[in-house]
Amino acid sequence: MNDSAAATREATKGATAGSGEYLVEACGIVKRFGAFTANDHVDLAIRPGEIHALLGENGAGKSTLVKMIYGSLQPTEGHFRWKGQPIVVTDPAAARHLGIGMVFQHFSLFEALTVAENIALALPGRFDLDALSKRIRDLSRDYGLPLEPRATVVDLSVGERQRIEIVRCLIQEPKLLIMDEPTAVLTPQEADQLFLTLERLASEGCAVLYISHRLEEVKRLCHAATILRHGKVVDRVDPRKETAASLARLMVGADVHAIRPKKARSGGATRLYLDALDQPADGPFAVSLEAVSLEVRAGEILAIAGVAGNGQSELFDAISGERRNARAGAVVVDGTIAGQLGIAARRALGAAFVPEERLGHGAVPAFSLSENVILTRDTVFPDALRRFAGFVDFDNAGSTASRVSQAYDVRKGRPDPEARSLSGGNLQKFVVGRELDRKPTLLVVNQPTWGVDAGAAALIRQALVDLAADGAGVLVISQDLDEIFEIADRIAVISRGHLSPSYDAHVLTLEKIGLLMGGAHGGSDAIDEARQLRESDGHAY
Repeated sequence: MNDSAAATREATKGATAGSGEYLVEACGIVKRFGAFTANDHVDLAIRPGEIHALLGENGAGKSTLVKMIYGSLQPTEGHFRWKGQPIVVTDPAAARHLGIGMVFQHFSLFEALTVAENIALALPGRFDLDALSKRIRDLSRDYGLPLEPRATVVDLSVGERQRIEIVRCLIQEPKLLIMDEPTAVLTPQEADQLFLTLERLASEGCAVLYISHRLEEVKRLCHAATILRHGKVVDRVDPRKETAASLARLMVGADVHAIRPKKARSGGATRLYLDALDQPADGPFAVSLEAVSLEVRAGEILAIAGVAGNGQSELFDAISGERRNARAGAVVVDGTIAGQLGIAARRALGAAFVPEERLGHGAVPAFSLSENVILTRDTVFPDALRRFAGFVDFDNAGSTASRVSQAYDVRKGRPDPEARSLSGGNLQKFVVGRELDRKPTLLVVNQPTWGVDAGAAALIRQALVDLAADGAGVLVISQDLDEIFEIADRIAVISRGHLSPSYDAHVLTLEKIGLLMGGAHGGSDAIDEARQLRESDGHAY
């Protein structure tokens, strides 16, 4: 730890003795779950008007700490102070009464209700819906987060849904706003507007506790940062005086390696081809896919960007075979017509799939890691006869799980734990590693580093690059534009079930890709601009 960081830490320790200059203080907080210690004597102090980052690897204890501040969990040892006075936050209602609001990474909205009705559910006592609607309209406009109170949530974009969560907090006039990965679902333009809103809140005296794995935005936005590693505070720094690399180093305890680029791609065989794929929505809140066409060639990474909820999950299901297509030729895997084949048949063609939801979709929570290997691997069965007879080679499955865990640094408490016992980042590494271990010729991965820390993200991205370098075709569906620009050869954008043409990655800028992410296909300014881009430079496909 450098001298300035040490001085900051000592000053903060002194403040936790009861300084009235802080809004909220965590004093020696310990949280144990059985024999596991999630938070180990954590001290944290935040001033009014301060935007304070809470950084750390997956499993470092960030979520546990903020859940205690918000009253969802109670500490095993230690206590909290509010404006210098010891407090016990018994539940989220008590936290909101104090003036603590929280915007969770995963929204808690009822899609069939209106904006006003969703906000009303969080407010105590009776309310006048018309008066509340006027207040929502005025407050959202005043903070640059415009909302129509009568709009039904299902009709709104993900960015607009996040505005509901924020306005639901603002309407209760919070003194502390906790935000968990708030830009993960936003276009660059929406993220810029969010930063302006948070800066205004800070100027008005509201404190913000900000959790993010996007270190460049932490450097831009935050005044201070507390860094956790293995449940302990390892440093407190001014992120504006750090680099993204130095912050990542503090989080993981070692340098995070830069992605080694693969050799320039040459036109390889077509690994995946979609021919004007149409897929009707399978539910009232799903998105229809309309005339989606793409080609993924051997040796390349094609990335699909887009704001969540614009058809990414539906596209993944159509490619993986979870939903079969009425037209067999709409999906071609390595030269084989596959539109009406199921998942197992597409895997047999050399394809591998990593869904967005790792727990419950990518892995069965109650199954061990070796059992989860069995679910997706033909190689654990010695021959077709033993598969037919119902025999499974568990030794082979166990050795595969161990090999994947070692190769991808999957940290676990025992050799073959249940999937649900792993942290989110470690389970993601296992699910991705399990599929890569098959050495597929086609990999389709949805949100490969969602909620994953810098070290794990670098490991996964390097593995994707290496797989493409070995001759596989890789299709990455991601909301993380930094990730996309780091690894992709070509980029396309999905919006409202339509897919744009793909462009060489070096052609697109953040501004242009943001316009495509937020634009309506079929004549919008964003699509017209993309068309002009394609015609002018010849780099679209």
